[in-house]
Amino acid sequence: MRKTIGLTGDGAAAEAMRQIDPDVVAAYPITPQTEIVERFAEFVAEGSVHTELVTVESEHSAMSACCGSSAAGARTITCTSSQGLALMHEMLYIAAGNRLPIVMINVNRTLSAPINIHNDQSDSLGSRDAGWIQLYCEGAQEVYDTVIQAVRIAEDRSVMLPVMVCLDGFVVSHNVEPINVLDDQEVKDFIGEFRPVINLLDTENPISMGNLTLPDYFFEHKYAQAYALEQSKAVIAKVDKEFGERFGRSYGIVEGYRMEDAEIAIVTLGSMVGTARVVADDLREQGVKAGVLKIRCYRPFPIEEVAEALKGVKAAAVMEKALSPGAPGPAVFSDVLGALYHKGLHVNLISYVAGLGGRDVPAKSIRKVYEHLQKIAALGKVDRILNYLDLRGWQ
Repeated sequence: MRKTIGLTGDGAAAEAMRQIDPDVVAAYPITPQTEIVERFAEFVAEGSVHTELVTVESEHSAMSACCGSSAAGARTITCTSSQGLALMHEMLYIAAGNRLPIVMINVNRTLSAPINIHNDQSDSLGSRDAGWIQLYCEGAQEVYDTVIQAVRIAEDRSVMLPVMVCLDGFVVSHNVEPINVLDDQEVKDFIGEFRPVINLLDTENPISMGNLTLPDYFFEHKYAQAYALEQSKAVIAKVDKEFGERFGRSYGIVEGYRMEDAEIAIVTLGSMVGTARVVADDLREQGVKAGVLKIRCYRPFPIEEVAEALKGVKAAAVMEKALSPGAPGPAVFSDVLGALYHKGLHVNLISYVAGLGGRDVPAKSIRKVYEHLQKIAALGKVDRILNYLDLRGWQ
């Protein structure tokens, strides 16, 4: 029976994992992800899942174990954050290169140094080129729904790639929200039984996996992987649409808010979306045509959808919780700029870095970004590209 209960973002992820009942979970504790596996370990101890829970000595080992279990034909899930994801970095490429449909829940937390346990998105954005699908969640309900969808996406025969489900640490992971939880059987019917492809490890028909590939064929392997990632966008949209038709909730690849006639817009992902919506509503009451564009699917990057949403605006700001030191601009900004260029569009686009190390991004700060966009729209050109929202003078 469906029910609504209070859960944190971490609790929502753990509940989705319980209903999925994966064959293997291999994980190592790290704040602010720990609560997910702690709760799931209780499900294992209670006997409410049939999962083999592997407690390993590091995150590198966790992803190594996941690669082995997935290659052997087991439905596999893991969780991590921050330095844990960084320690997995080598194995992220192994998982994607071997086309292993692992689902990983990453609770976004900044990377040291200096040591900080709070939220920004430098960990997952730093892994953007590892070949994983990346989905970013605004709140706990979306976390619950996306973890369930991620299993279907990863295991689709045209995809067979790992999926990273991202949620902002503490802001989403530890805040309690009312979550509409599906019936256990509904979840099992939606994800279906895992049927591994034939080229996985089989003791009756042994094959080599991840073996040496010389220049003659390495390019072909990487092209096939990249092509599958590009094509996965259609699968992500299809699975989300089916989820919406069955259960009444869908999120899309991107989600525009009051974008139909927007003259200025903020583009962002994760928990900042909700605050930006509130500010946009306030500005609309004052006659300002403000909008918000939420990027849910960051990899593969939704070039067409982003360009279509922004084609009519006079000025837009990309707000992201990560730096790209030494680059022309941060990661999401560069991708949005590339999407616009790819489609032959000129939009006055600026970059704002916000919320590093857990610094709050209140509504009054986002309002200042919109005020900056109004000036750019009136001027008809960008005054400076890179801005820092969370310096002391902004709050």
